Amino acid sequence: MNESNVVAVNNVTNWSGTCYVTPLLGAFLADAYLGRYWTIATFSTIYVFGMIILTLSATVHGLKPFCDPNIGCHPTGLQIGVFYAGLYLIALGTGGIKPCVSSFGADQFDDSDEIEKKNKSSFFNWFYFSINIGALVASTVLVWIQTNVGWGWGFGIPAVAMAIAVVSFFSGTRLYRNQRPGGSPLTRICQVVVASVRKIGVDVPKDKSALFETAEDESAVKGSRKLEHTKKLSFFDKAAVETESDARNGSVNPWRLCTVTQVEELKSIIQLLPIWATGIIFSTVYSQMGTLFVLQGNTMDLHLIKSFEIPSASLSLFDTTSVIFWVPVYDQIIVPFTRKFTGNKNGFTQLQRIAIGLVISIFAMLLAGTLEMIRLNIVKEHNYYEVKHMPLSIFWQVPQYFIIGCAEVFTFIGQLEFFYEQAPDAMRSLCSALSLTTAALGNYLSTLLVNIVTDVSTRDGRPGWIPDNLNYGKLHYFFWLLAVLSVMNLGVYLVVAKWYTYKKALGTSSDATP
Repeated sequence: MNESNVVAVNNVTNWSGTCYVTPLLGAFLADAYLGRYWTIATFSTIYVFGMIILTLSATVHGLKPFCDPNIGCHPTGLQIGVFYAGLYLIALGTGGIKPCVSSFGADQFDDSDEIEKKNKSSFFNWFYFSINIGALVASTVLVWIQTNVGWGWGFGIPAVAMAIAVVSFFSGTRLYRNQRPGGSPLTRICQVVVASVRKIGVDVPKDKSALFETAEDESAVKGSRKLEHTKKLSFFDKAAVETESDARNGSVNPWRLCTVTQVEELKSIIQLLPIWATGIIFSTVYSQMGTLFVLQGNTMDLHLIKSFEIPSASLSLFDTTSVIFWVPVYDQIIVPFTRKFTGNKNGFTQLQRIAIGLVISIFAMLLAGTLEMIRLNIVKEHNYYEVKHMPLSIFWQVPQYFIIGCAEVFTFIGQLEFFYEQAPDAMRSLCSALSLTTAALGNYLSTLLVNIVTDVSTRDGRPGWIPDNLNYGKLHYFFWLLAVLSVMNLGVYLVVAKWYTYKKALGTSSDATP
């Protein structure tokens, strides 16, 4: 596209940000109106159209920018517009796929069947495993095709693959279990808040059975099981206290009186938020693979063999490989082994699993900091300050990538399962989308920390922790700062996890056909 570095970086950032915002839209539509099946069907089709447009922009004469080896590429306004139309259709398609696919897959397991309930936990492991298999193929085979064969093939192959995936999805339509959409979750939340505030002076009865709930077996919220009353956040119970003014003309005003299930939906969301917040620091640690790990690697010996250099960014393959290694180890070895001691069918509870990943991520930062300290000692000992690539193999970074991959298997997959299981039935897509936002916020927090550290550490003319020439810097201090923040975050997490009350659902929700 013949863009400057600044313009290109901004465009990539804007597109990536859009990919994290659109899942909130897709999740809302899935939970409120369309259901997960139709949301996936609609948005995956949009995704395919985006891939087709992107392929056409790289192959069709008139849409493909003219490029000359001597003067570069000079795209027209139309060509730029078509290219970005394809990209943003993909971003929109992502919004309906990301928050719904894992939840839709988990919907296929019957919670009333113990065997299926046990297999559902394994599903999340293998779902994340398959994502990383795809990432491995994309970052190796597709990158090679794009570089050595052409962008037309590089875009066309994944377009065909996505089209096949959509056809495969539709082929199973008659077999799927489908969760019915429950209407706008935001409206229900607002109704509980408004009703609670209106009854701020009303006392909650000690007998919780006196609180308002429908007499039917099914919840008043479509596609949702009834939720058992919990004692925490009792202020919101006021919304379910019946008063003489609640029923007018023989009907219940939902802005004055809410069911226990509706109240418990809001309580569940509030309880999830602290757990969600502790995922931001973990995502900040995870984001270092695409930033400071790469800068650290750029100062080291990049040679795989004498005649071949490996780009430092390519070492993220070891994170992907680590996930591919640890998922079957966790599912087939760790879970059966720990089950004998914990008595839990999944080996660990979801909160315990997340905590283990948080602990492992601390060691990744300590290891990265230790490697940087060793690197700087070599620089100082041999006066390598102005040497671009010092004689220390980049493959010394592999352990820190591998450890983060291990932490992912515990924390990211644990979060995926936790937010599905603990979200109200009619808000599962929205909660899955919410969990995805920790990745975006982790990146933003990393940027904020780098800016603060740079501002403070460069005062009085000092080079700072992260100068352009890292040989004069103290990058290990930043890694250790993240380790300290991770320890503090772990402490907060343990307190929050101890306070957390697991959701208790009554009965089963009804299925519907798409």
